Amino acid sequence: MKLRQGYSGAQISLHWIIAVLILFNYIYSDGMGRALDARLENTPLPQLGINPAIHVWVGVAVLLLCALRLGLRLGGGAPAPGGSGLMQSAAAWGHRLLYALMFLVPLAGAITWFGGVEATGDLHAVLANALLVVAGGHALVAIYHQFVIRDGLLARMTRPGSM
Repeated sequence: MKLRQGYSGAQISLHWIIAVLILFNYIYSDGMGRALDARLENTPLPQLGINPAIHVWVGVAVLLLCALRLGLRLGGGAPAPGGSGLMQSAAAWGHRLLYALMFLVPLAGAITWFGGVEATGDLHAVLANALLVVAGGHALVAIYHQFVIRDGLLARMTRPGSM
C-alpha cells in the first residue's frame, strides 16, 4: 500500500458513514435472534419493535461499503500510522483488527440470515461486541491524540489531505 499525505474525501466520508451504520445496527439488533428463529421455523414474525429487514440490509450495506473503503485504501493509499515504534505498530495492528471485524461481523450475519446457519448467529453477536469494543478503543485513542498528545491526528479523519 502506498503512503499519502492524508485521507481523501471519499475515505473520510466512508469512515464516518460506516461508523454510523455499525453503531445503528448494534443498537437496532434487539430481537434479531427471535426473528431468525421465526425465519428458520417458518413461523410468523413475533412483535419485536424492530423491522429485521432493516438490520439485515444495513449489514449488507456495511459489508459493501467496507469493501469499497478497503479498495480505496489499497488503491489510493493511506497516511502512515501516527507515532513511532510500539505506538505505530499498535496503530497498524489495531486498524487491521478493525477491518477484519468490519468484514467478519456482516459476513457472519449474512451466513446466518441468508444461509440459515443458526450456529453463526452466536459468532455474529460475539464479533459484533468485539467490534464495538475495538472501535471504542480506536475512538478513545483518537481523542487521546487530539487532546492529550495534541498532534492533530484527528484532523486526518475530518479534513481531506490533512496530515
